[in-house]
Amino acid sequence: MRIAVGADHAGFELKQRLAARLAASGHAVLDLGTTSDESVDYPDYAAAVAAEVASGRAERGLLVCGSGVGMAIGANRVRGVRAVAANDLETARLARAHNDANVLALGARLVAPTLAEEILDTFLAAPFDGGRHQRRVGKLDGEQR
Repeated sequence: MRIAVGADHAGFELKQRLAARLAASGHAVLDLGTTSDESVDYPDYAAAVAAEVASGRAERGLLVCGSGVGMAIGANRVRGVRAVAANDLETARLARAHNDANVLALGARLVAPTLAEEILDTFLAAPFDGGRHQRRVGKLDGEQR
């Protein structure tokens, strides 16, 4: 799977760890920054990752900031992106299964690195259930009102 990744300064270290894990697992990783722990603006990285996912150049996105919330908000501004801030396994699973989420946002200040790895694995492995959920996702994407 091709996965676009991005982080702000608070998420830099965890992004590096997760990107390495993704690559070691055989995923193609498109790292859109940041490249250090120097202060940057998270909306820039959320927009960059979201653009890759919305265009189809990446199948999934991973964003990391302090809480995951700002990144998710920023990514969700891009049409076709369904980003979730998930700091536990069940939220990650349900976001895929029920909402067909295509971008995962994690909070480096809230989630231990080993749990973040598990959340990412769960998010990537969980299938979209479709069925009644497809109608609802279609409404989110503006296909139906």
